[in-house]
This record gives sequence, structure tokens and C-alpha cells, in this order.
Amino acid sequence: MGVRKIGVEEELMLIDPESGTLRPVSHLALAAQRARVGSAAEETEFGARSGLEQELFLQQIETGTRPLESADDLRADLVGCRREVATSAASVGAALIAVGSPVLRTADEQVTPKPRYEHIIEEFGEVGRQGSVCGMHVHVDVADDEEGVVVIDGLRPWLPVLRAMSANSPYWHGRDTGYASWRSQVWGRWPSAGPSEPFGDPAGYRAATEALVESGAAVDLGGLYFDARLSQSYPTVEVRVFDATTDPEDVVLLALLTRGLVSTIAAPRWRDRDRAMPWRHEMLRAAHWRASRFGLTEDLLDPLTARRESSQTVVVKLVGQVGDALRETGDLDRVMRGVEALAARGTGASRQRAVGERAGVRAVVTDLRERFDASLG
Repeated sequence: MGVRKIGVEEELMLIDPESGTLRPVSHLALAAQRARVGSAAEETEFGARSGLEQELFLQQIETGTRPLESADDLRADLVGCRREVATSAASVGAALIAVGSPVLRTADEQVTPKPRYEHIIEEFGEVGRQGSVCGMHVHVDVADDEEGVVVIDGLRPWLPVLRAMSANSPYWHGRDTGYASWRSQVWGRWPSAGPSEPFGDPAGYRAATEALVESGAAVDLGGLYFDARLSQSYPTVEVRVFDATTDPEDVVLLALLTRGLVSTIAAPRWRDRDRAMPWRHEMLRAAHWRASRFGLTEDLLDPLTARRESSQTVVVKLVGQVGDALRETGDLDRVMRGVEALAARGTGASRQRAVGERAGVRAVVTDLRERFDASLG
């Protein structure tokens, strides 16, 4: 395979520009967008979509880039999508922030009035009603389902590192949770969410997913919330561990690292060697917990040894593992700069806490909005 295309989906929160609390207006923003462009969202060649989509709650809205090869093109398309959704939101009196969980205390979120979403809330109760969190999903194309399952199985120990790098949700309805990614904890309550056991091959993947749906743990295949999964309709692996991320350059960094991992794991030289210890499921949960709890401020579990190492050491190991793939696409220097910048300033969670400790939790929302607006320039 040549250069693998990547696409990004972003779930964003709609807020009141004055109070900073959530606003249930995704249906109005979507109607405004469709009135302006004259058509519904366009399906692209894999899971990411151009245009806007609704999510489980009316306080959320989703947008997606096209599938692209170039990092510069991905960033430009991401910003273009943000501009489009910002225009639609502004037309109905709302603003946007890219954050993993609601920062301010707000009224109960309003479920999007669609039969599937209403059925989800009926089936999963409070787990569904507290599901108003926003993620960022990265799609990377694969040759076929066989390669895709190899990739999903190989990604397992590396995904906590990506989760830690994207941590951007320390607050939940007005209080500091003590976690860098509280979204991860909320999302992990869904019975089909989180790390998976190795599937082995496409038949194993299909058997496991069909059994989960049959069990009632997911309402359908789209309700399988694995940390990494195969697209239902397109030849991609979709990685879902990321908090919604404010800085577009951080989004691109995470997407490039994800593509680097996919390319590395799919390569015969990776498959032909035992590149990592076998991970028990409970140790994967521990790795994800540390990533969610601390982000990059404390030790993470080393994907190659399952032992605690400094987060800086673990991130360096990640870049080292995918270095050849990044060189092949010309992205190594950009990734190195991004990793150095992230280490210097910290994750989005660290930024939010710094603002909150200095000026209060309402200032956190103001800062998130200003940074999202600045990303449109």
C-alpha cells in the first residue's frame, strides 16, 4: 500500500456565548447549514464525512474531514470543517468548544429526538444519560479486514499513550474530577467500550462483534465502542481513544502518530517478529486508567514491558517505533516538533487546570472558546 489516507471526526460542544453553558441547538445548526449548502452531509470514500452530523445530545455536533494523505491538507480541511460548523452555530446564537466533557454545571442534556438515540437511552439508562462527552476519532485506511484486524490487535498496548497525549477533560459540570481525561471514565461505562481482547482474524472479529450485539451490550454494530474498530462500510481502522482536542496541530500530530502505528503494525517486518509482550486485559485497563488519570504528568505503562516509565520516555518510545513509517511519509520532523511542543506546554487538561486555578472554572470555558475561535484563522 502507498501512503495511507487519514481522516478525522470531531465531536464538538455547543455553548451559549455569554454564559458558557451548553446549548441544545444542534438541530437548528444542522438546518442552517443545509439551507446554506443545499444538501445533506456527503459520504466520502471512508468513514469520515464532510458536512455536519448530530450526536446523542442536542448540545453536541460532529464534523469530519475528507480522507487525505498530506498532513498540511488534513490540517487545512480540519480548519475548514471547523469554520463551517462555527458559521452554522453562530447563525443560531451558539459558539463552539473542543473539549472532552462539559466544564460548567448545566441543565440536563437533551437527547437528540431520533429513534436510535431514544432507544439507546431507554436501553442503557443513566449510562446513556451521562454520555454527553466528546471525542475525536481518527480513520486510517487498510488493505482489507485481515490487515485491519492485525492492526487492531497490534494497537492495543499503544492506545493508552495516545489517550494520555490527547487528555482534555479534567472538569465535569463545574468541578475538577482529579482526572486528566474524565471523558475516558464516562465513556468506559458503556458495556461495549474500552480495550478488547485480540481477535486474531476477521472471523474472530465478526464472531465477537455479533455476540456483543446479540447480548444487548450494543444496540447495533455502530454501537460497538471499542478503542479501535473496523469501519462497517469502508476499508479503515477507526481509533476512538482521543478526547476532543482544541489545537488543530495537536489533532494532526495524533493523526500522524496513529497512521504511523497502523503502517508499522501492518508491515511484514512487524508481523514476523514478536515485537511486544502479550498484554492481559486487566493490564490494558490499568494502562488506560493511568493515561486517563494523569495524562502526561506522571508515569505511564511502557507498551513493550507493561512497567511504569516516565511519560516522556514512553512517548519517545512511541515515536521510535513509528519512526520509519513517519520518514516514509515525510512527517517525522513535524511529529518531533509536535511532541516537543506538547511536552513543553502540557496537554489540554494541564492548560485547563492552569486557567481554572488562576481565574476560576468559568474562565476555562472562555479560554477554550477563544482558542477554538483562534483555530479558525
